Amino acid sequence: MVRSPGRVNLIGEHTDYNEGFVLPTAIDKAIIFAVSPNKDRLYRIYSVDMDEYREVKQGFLKKNSAQWANYLLGVVDQIKKMGFEVPGFDCVFGGDIPIGAGLSSSAAIEAGLAFCINEIFQLNIDKLDLVKLSQKAENEFVGVQCGIMDQFTNIFGSPNKVMKLDCRSLEYEYLPFDFKGIHIVLYDTRVSHSLASSEYNIRRAQCEKGVAYLKNHNPRIQSLRDVASGFLESFKDQIDPVIYKRCHYVVKENERLLAACDDLKNKDLESFGKKMVQTHEGLKSEYEVSCTELDFLVEHTLEENAVLGSRMMGGGFGGCTINLIKEDDMDKVNQNIKTAYLNEFGKEPGIYKIKIKKGTHII
Repeated sequence: MVRSPGRVNLIGEHTDYNEGFVLPTAIDKAIIFAVSPNKDRLYRIYSVDMDEYREVKQGFLKKNSAQWANYLLGVVDQIKKMGFEVPGFDCVFGGDIPIGAGLSSSAAIEAGLAFCINEIFQLNIDKLDLVKLSQKAENEFVGVQCGIMDQFTNIFGSPNKVMKLDCRSLEYEYLPFDFKGIHIVLYDTRVSHSLASSEYNIRRAQCEKGVAYLKNHNPRIQSLRDVASGFLESFKDQIDPVIYKRCHYVVKENERLLAACDDLKNKDLESFGKKMVQTHEGLKSEYEVSCTELDFLVEHTLEENAVLGSRMMGGGFGGCTINLIKEDDMDKVNQNIKTAYLNEFGKEPGIYKIKIKKGTHII
């Protein structure tokens, strides 16, 4: 049995596939796997939460009609592409990561199963390769061009620490996030981000267009990671306005994240929280991946004195806001937000108090 956690990202949104920096951490919401080998040359998988079962013969690996199964089969596919034999196995899984909330249930499924297969068949695949094959499973088998942050956090997460991850070099540094009296709280819009996958791929293509243009003026530019805001600014009138906005957000977000890491080292959570708010503004007006419900939650949360920072988190178009709230007033803030959201949208938001936990491990 294996515990495979979801993740939150404190700051650094949509920077990962632009080879920038992110600041994620593994959390106490997780997928639990029970996996054992079988001698039947079958991959038998059962989703407890969906109450659905799929069975695939060992030599007949192809896309399944059940989308959830493809996250698992894609992992088997990648391990085989690495040259390993994957014997038959039985897998049962379920958990409490809210689906569509931006807490990366997909990476928890992928990296969790990769970890399980590696363990039960003693393949000795190292941690970084588990991360990479899990990402490739989503890119190639599922068809979502996600960056590497979610899978990396799932495998490398550490208790009471956030991880500054360089998505180009994959160098990482743990920073303490154990502030007494401050809690990470998520407010779930309960709006499914079905738009997110298609729009995600569009945003990625838009960033690549910006890079291609800027590269003509500086061949050293390989991604938006290499672009300084002043350099980008000098081409503002020459680049398509939408492409410029997308690139400007990403470039500024990388700069914000590096400054936010200094805030954590200086134990200055107030300054850190202000940068989270700036991130939301950029995601809303420049990257344009927010939605009415997310904006409402951020706006109303920031009216509360006990709140240090608030922003939308994840792919966008729904999912959660992530908030830093003083413990003494947390219940009052939660109640106020619940009431305001119910009055506006006719439903209550999900409210999740988050604890930082370690990455995927055997229970």
